[in-house]
Amino acid sequence: MRRLAFAGTAAEVSNKRGQLMRLFSLRLCCPKSFSLAALLFSTVCFADDVRIVDVSVECPASCTFLVTLEHDDQGWHHYADLWEVVTLEGSVLGSRVLYHPHENEQPFTRSLSGVMIPQGMNQVKIRARDSVHGYSKQEFLVDIPG
Repeated sequence: MRRLAFAGTAAEVSNKRGQLMRLFSLRLCCPKSFSLAALLFSTVCFADDVRIVDVSVECPASCTFLVTLEHDDQGWHHYADLWEVVTLEGSVLGSRVLYHPHENEQPFTRSLSGVMIPQGMNQVKIRARDSVHGYSKQEFLVDIPG
């Protein structure tokens, strides 16, 4: 099994979010801190893209992908709803639809089996999307074993 990881853990992201929330709340008592806090808060806390945290793949014949996502799901109106395996050119090889929010399960891992990788292809990308913002800017490059 080949395993690739995205830099940073969910705990680190969560901790940074908490620190920025506290900094942002300073605007109530210290207006000069508002501009710095607003800038930091908007770039990190409102970056609502789905984050691909980890990917592993096994390919004895067809491939099975295990993808770990993290997203600030907010109920049925805003949640991570899909991840895909795509070629480097952007053709979709497989899709894993996520049918419900995972508000109390973050990060979460879901699998997709039976993905046929064209012969000679040694890398694919994983991309993810949410129901409000669409596809995340992050794409995760995966080496295909074998």
